[in-house]
Amino acid sequence: MAHTQLAVIGGGPGGYAAAFLAADEGMEVTLIEKEPRLGGTCLLRGCIPSKALLHVARVIDEVHELNKDWGVTFSDPQIELDKLRARKEGVIKSLSTGLGQLAKKRNVTVIKAKASFVDSSTLEFEGDDPSIPEGGKLTFDHAIVATGSVAAMPPAFQIDSPRVMDSTGALELQDIPETMLVIGGGYIGLEMGTVYAHLGTKVSVVELTDGLLPGADRNLVKPLAKKLEELFEGRIFTNTKVGSLGDRDGKVEVAFEGPNKFGTFKYDRVLVSIGRWPNTKGIGLENTQCVVDKRGFIGVDKQLRTADPKISAIGDVTGNPMLAHKATHEGRAAVEAILGHPVSFEPAAIPAVIFTDPEIAWAGLMEEEAKAMGKKVEVAMYPWAASGRAQALGRTDGLTKWIIDPETQRVLGCGIVGPGAGEMISEAVLALEMRAEVFDLTSTIHPHPTLSETVMNAGEVFFGTATEIYKPKKKS
Repeated sequence: MAHTQLAVIGGGPGGYAAAFLAADEGMEVTLIEKEPRLGGTCLLRGCIPSKALLHVARVIDEVHELNKDWGVTFSDPQIELDKLRARKEGVIKSLSTGLGQLAKKRNVTVIKAKASFVDSSTLEFEGDDPSIPEGGKLTFDHAIVATGSVAAMPPAFQIDSPRVMDSTGALELQDIPETMLVIGGGYIGLEMGTVYAHLGTKVSVVELTDGLLPGADRNLVKPLAKKLEELFEGRIFTNTKVGSLGDRDGKVEVAFEGPNKFGTFKYDRVLVSIGRWPNTKGIGLENTQCVVDKRGFIGVDKQLRTADPKISAIGDVTGNPMLAHKATHEGRAAVEAILGHPVSFEPAAIPAVIFTDPEIAWAGLMEEEAKAMGKKVEVAMYPWAASGRAQALGRTDGLTKWIIDPETQRVLGCGIVGPGAGEMISEAVLALEMRAEVFDLTSTIHPHPTLSETVMNAGEVFFGTATEIYKPKKKS
């Protein structure tokens, strides 16, 4: 029977990062992926293709801004859907091919099959790919579960209709529907809604709670909500439940139950985007000592070890936040632990980014969390209306916000809303990891004129020394 030192189940950003590091450290590694290509959800049908399409949406919006505000006139965009789809697929193919080449150079054995545990030291495979070892089984010294997550689809929404999509279906861009309903006001739904709206679809959004992006800081959500109200032409319905879906005469019939929208309405397509479920069913975890909670998450310690001494788990299967960059760092930490190195996955902050327009990014402790904890903090906010670069770009709707410990003046969290927020948040994450104080930010010279200056400027607001705005710090 075939044997490997380390078996990594799942070829996404957590799995391939773990496999590559282990190989670099001299381990014999087998990487198992049920898809024909490496990359996982993030690359094949998630982060990368959605950002490629969001880039197109952003350029279309910039042209609209030039037409509206700058006196530079362009004609309306003509969408060649086949070419747009091909470009997106080209990006995926290039990156996935690169991963395959990196695996080969590192002598990582890649098995293209569905894997499940027979016991705590054996995997069996389903499929007919020639990469499956003879006998259809593989024994291992150590294994890492990195099987990711799948889009949540409640039974009430599981109707036999190609017009009802999850995020994977939406990214396939089968057509540009005249109308589309997005069920769920979270980041995936808003990102895909933004893409389709800029391509010409009349997009509506329905959200069960009282606001978009539940759980995100309200100061950060406000500028985005205002922009989306304009983009979706007011078709955002909060505090509203979708009771049922039905396929009627080539349309999806949707029953709404809420004060903001009630009754039955029809749409050309419906995108169900209400979260993700860990992909832990059907992989034989019950045949191991791993502990899986009622939500499907695998219990792990700070070294990413499960209750089974031979098995580790990383990424979406270990719980929220379900983010690719979290999985990558967990994968590397899991390998270090297997190698016996002193390691503990205890990040001070894991950044989150929503790639809408404006972008929203945050890391560390945010204001609502601090209030819920009863923790005393000070909030320092710098409006981008005071930023020269934001004025030059015509994007004064942004905001940079610091959460600060008033006694130690150490920064505890940061939130940014505005174009490029996802790029800017890394400076804040570094400050949080280094346990920086506000003075460390304000004494670091930032280039002018840039949006990154607002990270420094928000710190100056805390001290009451911000040059471009007058807001003296309150005396204690």
